[in-house]
Amino acid sequence: MNRNAKTNTAANRRILVTGATGYVGGRLVPLLLAKGYRVRACARNPRRLENRPWHGHANVEIVAMDVLDLASVEQAVTGCEVIYYLIHSMIAGKQGFADADRTAALNMAAVTSARKVRRIIYLGGLGDVDHPGLSRHLRSRHEVETIFREGAVPATCLRAAMILGSGSASFEMLRYLVDRLPVMVTPRWVGTPCQPIAIKDVLGYLCGCLESPETIGETFDIGGPEVLSYRDLIHAYADIAGLMPRIIFPVPVLTPKLSSLWIHLVTPVPSIIARPLAEGLSIPVVCRDNRIRDIVPLVLQRAEETMRIALDRQPQAEQDACDLPPDTLLPPEWTACGDADYAGGTTLTMGFRILLETDIETVWQTVEAIGGEHGYYGNRLLWLARGVLDAFIGGPGLKKTRRHAKHLGVDEHFHFWRVSQVHRPRRLVLESRMKAPGGALMVFQLSPRSDHTELTLQSVFLSRGLFGLGYWYGLYPAHQWVFRNMLKGIARQSGARILSGPEMIHMGS
Repeated sequence: MNRNAKTNTAANRRILVTGATGYVGGRLVPLLLAKGYRVRACARNPRRLENRPWHGHANVEIVAMDVLDLASVEQAVTGCEVIYYLIHSMIAGKQGFADADRTAALNMAAVTSARKVRRIIYLGGLGDVDHPGLSRHLRSRHEVETIFREGAVPATCLRAAMILGSGSASFEMLRYLVDRLPVMVTPRWVGTPCQPIAIKDVLGYLCGCLESPETIGETFDIGGPEVLSYRDLIHAYADIAGLMPRIIFPVPVLTPKLSSLWIHLVTPVPSIIARPLAEGLSIPVVCRDNRIRDIVPLVLQRAEETMRIALDRQPQAEQDACDLPPDTLLPPEWTACGDADYAGGTTLTMGFRILLETDIETVWQTVEAIGGEHGYYGNRLLWLARGVLDAFIGGPGLKKTRRHAKHLGVDEHFHFWRVSQVHRPRRLVLESRMKAPGGALMVFQLSPRSDHTELTLQSVFLSRGLFGLGYWYGLYPAHQWVFRNMLKGIARQSGARILSGPEMIHMGS
């Protein structure tokens, strides 16, 4: 089939994606749209999808659906040819989640049969169903799989272990534990074999099954190209993140409940999510057959490469994932709009705002001249001392000067900065190249307000390990002083009267 014929076929098929607010579903929707499919994305609260870049896409329809409400399931399913079932009651309560999963699956199976849906594609979990240590949550996922396999509508069931990528709760657990604990006391399952898979490859299989009729009615294990232990993943993460090797002490006394409480204490991942994840780590989760590799051939991504992409935090911090054109496809390993607040690692911000009685062009000219003849508009000795220290420990220091006194170009380097973004006369983003336990950005945002200009200055620090946290909070008072004085200096150099500020403001990272 040629490409145009394939695109036309896709355009005539409406695909329902359940769990569109979730980690996998939120990344699957834009990928299906990019392939030309018409997508109906559903959520219990559709307003949670309004900030997604693809919300206004011509081929997407947003609908409300509570999978426990049969009437809303009927409304959402009607007119759809294929259903992606990406719903799990991870936090439905200590006793109620299995009942909720069962009822939801039975509702979907009944409605899809009545509405003559052609197929269901379900993403479940790896793990031997007969293993005595199988967690309640994995057992529930296997029960959902059984419901779909025994239903009237042909189902394709995929079983995955740990999914790697920013935003994945299990990966974020790994990230924060390794970042914050140089010495780790772990349960014995740290040596348990698992077969993690990159989010890119999960999406590849989900889309590949849609386009491969031979997968209909089949169940497949999906995993990455290597079997690793959680100890292996800890050491690999530490190496990629530039951290000292982690010391690991496995002990037999940490139950899943204690582990989840410890994870909640050390990381921002809630214990109600951490506990089922911790429970699922105690048994081997390895693919027992690889038939899917022949039907949907992918170049599977190794765990280290996936983590390397996920940890490339600088470009992720430079863009607003919710403020992108509808057709934009970011690397799925990056944080995405709608991910949990804890996704992407420890990002610390400090913001200040000042209101100036002058036009935006005048303020921009001063901002764009930063680091030149007038330096950083205040605290000259502090900036000089920081440059000398940076050069002493192997950084670029203040040696490299600007190419042009008035204008900056993208990717230009001066002092210890790289120019990341220049959007005249609105936005300037400088990426720090100085030696520090983490990455840093300095972001200037200008907004015209009739006869005056609002200027915000945001410092973004992508902390690396405990030293990063100590560095940020140790210099916090000094940074406040420096940035307040910088805004005052910009006002002075612009010849503008200060109408208000500089005042500290809360800014999302």
